[in-house]
Amino acid sequence: MDALEEESFALSFSSASDAEFDAVVGYLEDIIMDYEFQLLQRNFMDKYYLEFEDTEENKLTYTPIFNEYISLVEKYIEEQLLQRIPGFNMAAFTTTLQHHKDEVAGDIFDMLLTFTDFLAFKEMFLDYRAEKEGRGLDLSSGLVVTSLCKSSSVSASQNNLRH
Repeated sequence: MDALEEESFALSFSSASDAEFDAVVGYLEDIIMDYEFQLLQRNFMDKYYLEFEDTEENKLTYTPIFNEYISLVEKYIEEQLLQRIPGFNMAAFTTTLQHHKDEVAGDIFDMLLTFTDFLAFKEMFLDYRAEKEGRGLDLSSGLVVTSLCKSSSVSASQNNLRH
């Protein structure tokens, strides 16, 4: 059996649950990239980012913020998914996600992780605060621009192709 036949054979046995999982992930990408979701998340982070400090200690005030975030964002995403997939079950998807986590794009998985992993949630806020305060990652000192063209001293007539 050649490689093409093997690939075709493997695809024909892909389960309906895998196809459903892939569809949900595709919808999640659309939802997360949507302006409305971006605005919802940004407004929430603007409201609370000053509460978060880059220390080992986790303040008690973080817990209600975390719970509010889960309630707000997870509810929004679940409502959006239910509009696209009638009968969608977030709990079942979360379980399936654990089995497929290596197949999900990093951005999506990281965002979903903020629902269940408090440290990922806190890190998201710390990154946001650093960005708001101008302490984001600055790569400008390591960038060098190099022209891919030869020197401009070559005349136009020398540049023409000969037939």
